[in-house]
Amino acid sequence: MYTLIGIFIFILGLAAGSFLNVCIYRIPLRKSIVFPSSFCPKCGKRIKPYDNIPLFSYIFLKGRCRNCREKISFIYPAVEFISGLAFISLYLLYGLSWLLASHIFLFSALITIFFIDLKFRIIPDIITLPGMMAGLGFSLLTNSPAFLQALIGLLTGGGVLYLIAIIGDKVFKKESMGGGDIKLAAMLGAFLGWQKVLLVFFLASFIGAISGIIILLFSKSLREKRLIPFGPFLAIATLLAVFFGPQLIKSYLNLFSRM
Repeated sequence: MYTLIGIFIFILGLAAGSFLNVCIYRIPLRKSIVFPSSFCPKCGKRIKPYDNIPLFSYIFLKGRCRNCREKISFIYPAVEFISGLAFISLYLLYGLSWLLASHIFLFSALITIFFIDLKFRIIPDIITLPGMMAGLGFSLLTNSPAFLQALIGLLTGGGVLYLIAIIGDKVFKKESMGGGDIKLAAMLGAFLGWQKVLLVFFLASFIGAISGIIILLFSKSLREKRLIPFGPFLAIATLLAVFFGPQLIKSYLNLFSRM
């Protein structure tokens, strides 16, 4: 039964990934995520249900639209597979529980934000603002974190990045961090509590610094624009904090205890 539930959760994740693809494509364009039904962005033709089976349709169609034969972006099956993998991993971690539901909501939001911010350099309020409320709401159901810890986490997450943004603006004489990053940090604090959101900041800054150096060394376009979105680093750091948070904190404390 445990295995069957796991398979169902994975398939549910694939289906959710298909919906997230719609959000990733339409939200930045300010289009409805409900109507019209799925269509090819190249030729505009409606996609038949049998050509819209998550992951498998991409493989069966060999990565091309049935109508215009244009290549389908690899992002679509990647998002579906990542969503399925996230759902099953969370199920193995939390089992069938409100914690599973809350983290499925969180990770679905983060997957959407990751790809939107990576391409458009924006983090939509339509995701983060309801996300803050959802985080607080789930805290009442899970008590992990407790509601007060979630509220402090929301204020800590948004407050810390807001302070960093103010300092950065004064140092660099221009906007150093977008409002979307601040709202995302507040949302993460609501879901994770203030302790884990501080760990997320540390991890995101570390990963961002290393990645930034590599990207600036090898990407001329980004070096000229000097624009590297912080949202994806926050998303990756959240994943690490959720699955490996206690081990990372323990390793960090052990490192300093030996000094």
